[in-house]
Amino acid sequence: MEFSPSESYSLGVEIEFQILERSDLNLVPLAPILLEESPPLLRPRLSIEFIKSILEIQTGVCTNLRDVENDLLQTISLAEELAESHELLLYAASLHPFARAIDQELSEDVRYERIMEELQIVGRRFISQGLHVHVGMPDGDTAIKVCTVVQAFLPLFLSLSSSSPFYQGSDTGLMSYRTKLFEALPLAGVYDHFNDWSHFVETLEDLKRHGIIGGFRDLWFDTRPNHEFGTVEIRVCDLPSRFSDILALVALIQCCVVWIAEEVEQTDPLHRILLKANKWQAARHGLDGRFVDPSGLLGENAMNYRLGAMVLKRRLAPYAAELGCEQYFNHLDSIISGGTGADQMRAIYRRTNDFRAVVTEVQTGFWQ
Repeated sequence: MEFSPSESYSLGVEIEFQILERSDLNLVPLAPILLEESPPLLRPRLSIEFIKSILEIQTGVCTNLRDVENDLLQTISLAEELAESHELLLYAASLHPFARAIDQELSEDVRYERIMEELQIVGRRFISQGLHVHVGMPDGDTAIKVCTVVQAFLPLFLSLSSSSPFYQGSDTGLMSYRTKLFEALPLAGVYDHFNDWSHFVETLEDLKRHGIIGGFRDLWFDTRPNHEFGTVEIRVCDLPSRFSDILALVALIQCCVVWIAEEVEQTDPLHRILLKANKWQAARHGLDGRFVDPSGLLGENAMNYRLGAMVLKRRLAPYAAELGCEQYFNHLDSIISGGTGADQMRAIYRRTNDFRAVVTEVQTGFWQ
């Protein structure tokens, strides 16, 4: 299993949209229809996911954030037009507030069918969507180092992206309930420690030999080195509910990965208990949660996630200038001060006591 190098720090972004019936705003299993009827320009950018009510939109390989923005502007706009022609809507959030898991239909895919047979009720409850960000790496060892160190900051990314406070008609009390659904999957969650690329490959071969996994894609870590694309893949984020927030998170992730790849030498295992405690705080409380940097790179004192995000942003500002993504990167201030999609959803529900009002306001505000 060889790591295929890609252009250093190039970007690829995957967004998993929910497909809603316009009339009742519930999930509807029509992703295969949209894929089948998509125009030739759009089709290579679309894929179906675990359940038929999710449509994934993928960018091509992008050199910078401006390329990401232009790519997504075109593909999402075309996908919205396609959905509109079928009386459907695309909805950006990591959980639908009132859809029932039991009503969802599994996509017709051999791999998904195998996974569902193994997961049983755990898989049937998993109706969540996320944001995945790929950053190009020059080699496997660098990718392993980045995956090791970036774990310290993944909860910061999660706190800034939270958009899943409701599930099946209830307030979960969490800002990112998607995180807890995802952690119920086997080999999901906090990334394990690997010394280098060879160690990672040896571990995967052992897992395959023992029948624990079928292949690389059965590892659902919050971050992982992707040898096929030659990237580090960040998978911890909820899907932000605003387009500008998505771009800001991508900018932050790219800058953080470049900083680690070029400056940070630390490769020792991070304190696993701190990693898990930080992730819980981000999932439970979002930006109001308690953060302790297990790497020590931002300081060892505890702080809330708002302050942690500000400290990380200041640390990465030179990289934002170098990469030319300052206008996207600086939008993080609006998230830090104004809140995330989860904050917005709760505010709407407190005002209206109506989950459909939540969906309507969030969906119409995507481009704002």
